[in-house]
Amino acid sequence: MAAQPSLLAVFAHPDDESLACGGVLAWCEAVGIRTSLLCLTHGEHGGQTTTRELAATRAQELRRAAAILGIDDVTVLAHEDGMMPWTDATRLDQDILDAVERTAADVVITFDEDGLYWHPDHVAVHERTTAAVLSAPEPRPALYYVTLPPGSMRAVVDHAAALAAAQTPPKPPPTHILGIADADAFGSNAPAPTLVLDTGHFARQKLMALHCHRSQLGERDALTLMTSDAAPSLLGIEHYRRAETGPLTDTFLDRLAVNAGLDDASNARASQG
Repeated sequence: MAAQPSLLAVFAHPDDESLACGGVLAWCEAVGIRTSLLCLTHGEHGGQTTTRELAATRAQELRRAAAILGIDDVTVLAHEDGMMPWTDATRLDQDILDAVERTAADVVITFDEDGLYWHPDHVAVHERTTAAVLSAPEPRPALYYVTLPPGSMRAVVDHAAALAAAQTPPKPPPTHILGIADADAFGSNAPAPTLVLDTGHFARQKLMALHCHRSQLGERDALTLMTSDAAPSLLGIEHYRRAETGPLTDTFLDRLAVNAGLDDASNARASQG
């Protein structure tokens, strides 16, 4: 019997996984692919509380989001948030390589060179994950880089602003997305994808997972204001770029296709929220 296919996602902070590839992670779970997440920091500098309190909170939020997305295995390491470009590269490479080997990953997903919105930690994780996969023994996993479609977060902000204005009395418009004030930075000058997936069947799960990261949201966060009905059109398209490493034949990501059973799987997961 063939081993269960395995996907490993490698990111810097809690919430990266949900925003970047929450749809694909939920889709893979629905079709029987084992999914694992390596988060290299606790994101302890991403808020107003003390770093120790926030680190614990964000780890809990991540595990709740992972449960919604059906992630089988979550590892959160304690590298310092905001210091990825200056963290020992050899240590990071080994941590990532250990996760690749432990999960027997057939596919690894991480940031592309733009880091979603040119976040230095994200860019460093792109570089280190690439180096780690290239150093993995044969057969190496296939490596995919994820980016956000240009303009996608601007559309989320515009949707939320329209909803806020329609309230009685009108609410203030959104000011940020997960702490980022410039919605146009997401996907700006990102490399062109080689694989575009419509994960709309799982977009409501993706939004539910994003809402788990409450420490990063607020009343004026566009994702807080976003409705689940709008999730498929606003969060459903995910962009991936295949790196030239590992087997260059099609992987299970390339073979993902919508079928009748996915609606039921998605609805069943969403109803658990």
